[in-house]
Amino acid sequence: MVRTLLTSRSKLVEVRTRLSNQLRGILKTFGLMVGKTSGGAFERRVRELTTGHIGLESIVDSLLGVWRCTCEQIQVLDRQILAHARADGVCRRLMTAPGIGPVTALAYRAVIDDPSRFKKSSSVGAYLGLTPRRYQSGEVDRSGRISKCGDGLMRGYLYEAATVILSRMRKWSSLKAWGVRLARRVGTKKARVAMARKLAVILHRMWIDQTDFRWSASQKA
Repeated sequence: MVRTLLTSRSKLVEVRTRLSNQLRGILKTFGLMVGKTSGGAFERRVRELTTGHIGLESIVDSLLGVWRCTCEQIQVLDRQILAHARADGVCRRLMTAPGIGPVTALAYRAVIDDPSRFKKSSSVGAYLGLTPRRYQSGEVDRSGRISKCGDGLMRGYLYEAATVILSRMRKWSSLKAWGVRLARRVGTKKARVAMARKLAVILHRMWIDQTDFRWSASQKA
């Protein structure tokens, strides 16, 4: 049931994204640029640009109607997800970690299911496809891109959480400090992947140890 709820929300988010891109593309052909907006601001901007454009206004209005309905249904599912997460002790604990909201916590709970399946917390990163592939041939031994095995939706949520920690979260922690230092050495994209992998490991450890995330400097990075 939970997996169906999460998958349904993901599909609706994909629909919303496609509609947004389609609207932007249509307006761009007429020299009308929406810019960086989202939510209600996106709809207001689109209507503002198309006001007075006979023909175009009615076409865009139809697409906006579907876009708005999709947004409303996403909100309906978000409320259900929030209710599930708040009612679950494991999810509440996972949500004490930075960047982890109800959707990510509930998805992690559903995908991992039984944390005792993993003898080591570090194995979770590999299970979710967040560890680099190894290329070995003769004298060649190098790391490639991540394997991307396992649950793609969960992997995406962890990457989003990593992005939030590194780019938008103001509250400091040694986890964020670790990610910032790594980004300076290897670049932001690789640092986000590494942060997503580290989050997967930390969440498993929190679950096993039944402890909340530690925001103090003693949190291991």
